[in-house]
Amino acid sequence: MKKTMAPTTILYILIGIASLFIPSPTQSQSHLQPNTDEAFTSIVISQRGLDFVKDLLIEKAVSSIVPLQLPKIEKSIKIPFVGSVQMVLSDTTIYQINVSESYAKLGDAGVSIIVSGATCNLSMNWYYSYSTWLVPVEISDRGTASVQVEGLEVGLTLGLGNQEGTLKLSLLDCGCYVKDISIKLDGGASWLYQGMIDAFEEQIGSAVESAITKKLKEGILKLDTFLQALPKEIPVDDNASLNVTFVNDPLLSNASVGFEINGLFTERKRDPVLGYHRENSKTSVFCPDSSKMVGISLDEAVFNSASALYYNATFMQWIVDKVPDQSLLNTAGWRFIVPQLYKKYPNDDMTLNISLSSPPLVIISEKNIDATINVDLIIDVLEADEVVPVACISLVIRASGLVKVAGNNLAGSVKLNDFTMSLKWSNIGNLRLYLVQPVMWTVIQTVFLPYANSHLVRGFPLPVIHGFTLHNANIICSGSRIMVCSDVIYTETNNLSQLLSIWVDKYRLLF
Repeated sequence: MKKTMAPTTILYILIGIASLFIPSPTQSQSHLQPNTDEAFTSIVISQRGLDFVKDLLIEKAVSSIVPLQLPKIEKSIKIPFVGSVQMVLSDTTIYQINVSESYAKLGDAGVSIIVSGATCNLSMNWYYSYSTWLVPVEISDRGTASVQVEGLEVGLTLGLGNQEGTLKLSLLDCGCYVKDISIKLDGGASWLYQGMIDAFEEQIGSAVESAITKKLKEGILKLDTFLQALPKEIPVDDNASLNVTFVNDPLLSNASVGFEINGLFTERKRDPVLGYHRENSKTSVFCPDSSKMVGISLDEAVFNSASALYYNATFMQWIVDKVPDQSLLNTAGWRFIVPQLYKKYPNDDMTLNISLSSPPLVIISEKNIDATINVDLIIDVLEADEVVPVACISLVIRASGLVKVAGNNLAGSVKLNDFTMSLKWSNIGNLRLYLVQPVMWTVIQTVFLPYANSHLVRGFPLPVIHGFTLHNANIICSGSRIMVCSDVIYTETNNLSQLLSIWVDKYRLLF
C-alpha cells in the first residue's frame, strides 16, 4: 500500500473513523470558531489520588532533604563546681526522617499537607573547653553524639491558580515544630550530658525547624518553576500538537481537585484548528467508582479538532496497490463484475485511490459509539506508464467502535456495521452496483478496517505526566464524552529532580 501520509498521521485520521469523538451530525459548520480559551479536557484528582500524590511528594521531599547539614552552634554555660564551659556543636547532620502519619486536606484556600508524629535522627560532633581557679590550664574534650527528634510536626498549605495558561503553585503557609529531643553522647562525663541538654535542646530544635522549613520552601519554588516551564503544546507528530493550556483556575472541593485544559489539536507552531464551539460545554468528570485516583474527561471537540486538522491538510487520502486477494487489482478479476472495464483495459493492473470526502462523524452515547465515514473510491487503471481514472464510487460506511486504555494511551478498534454505495461518475458507462458491492465489502473488511485497526491499537497520548502510568483504568461513554477513571502508579526510574529536568528539556528541544 502506497501511503501519502506519515504513519503517525494516519492514526489521527483513523481516530475520526473509530476514535470515537467526532461531532454529532446535528452540529453545523457555521458554528466553527477558534476555542483557545475554552476547556475541552478536564482532569479530576480524587481524595485517594491526592493521598497518592501527597505520599509521593513526602517521599521525594524526605529524599531531597537528607542529608541536611545544620549551622554550627556555640554557647557558653555555667555549670556548678565547674564554672564557665564553652560548648560547640559542629557537623550536625540530619541523616534520617521517618514519617508515620500524614494527610492531605482540601479547602477554599488550597491544599494542606500535614505530617505529624514524625521522627528525625541527627549526628554531630561536640567539643567543650573550660578552666577553673583550681586548674589554671584549659581542659577540653571532643566526641560524637546522636540526636533523636520526636513528635516532629510539619504543615504547609499550597495555593493553586492559573497564570497565563500555566499552573501556578504558591506557598500560602509553611511551618515545622519539634516536640521533644533526646541526645546520646559517645563518651564524656555525666555532667556533660545534662549540660548539653540544658544548653542546646532549644537551639537544636530551632535549627531543625528552620532548616526543614527552608528546604520545603526551596522545594515548592522549584516545583512551581517546573510547572511554569511545562509546554502549552505537546507535539503529536510533524503536523499536530495538543494544546494543553490551562483554562480557568483549579476547582477545589472537599473531596477532589479539578483542572481544565484546552485539549484541542493544533497545527505545529501555527494557529489552532477551528473547532466546534458549544455553548455551556461541560467537561466535568463523574466517575461512578469514587475510589479511583484520577478521572480524565475528553470532550468530543478534542477529536473534532484532530479530524478537522488532518482533513483540511488533505492527509485523508491513500493509494491501495496491494490487497489479500491481488486479483481484485487487475481488470481480469472484474471481467464478470464490470465487463466493459475488462473489455476496454484487458489484463491491466489497477489501484484504488481512497479519500474521505468529509471529516468522519461519530455519535457517542451511553451504549454505543457509532461512526459514519464518507469515502470516495476512485478506480484507477495502470495502462503503460499512465494512471487512468475510470470510475468513482461514493461509500457511506457505518461502523461501531471500542476504546481501551493501553499504558497512557487511549486506543481502540472499529468494526463494520453496514455500508451503502452510489456511482459518483464513470468513464466506462453504468456499473451494476449490486455486483460491485461484494468487492467493496471485501476491500473494507480486508484492507480498510485492518489497516485502520493496526494504527488505532497504538492509540494517542492522554494528558499524563511522564513517570506516571494509568493502572486498572475504566472507560465510560456518556453523551458525547469519554471518561477514563483510573488509578495511577509511579515508575521509580528517575528521582523527582531528574523527572522534572527530563520533562522540561524534552519539550524545550521540541519547540
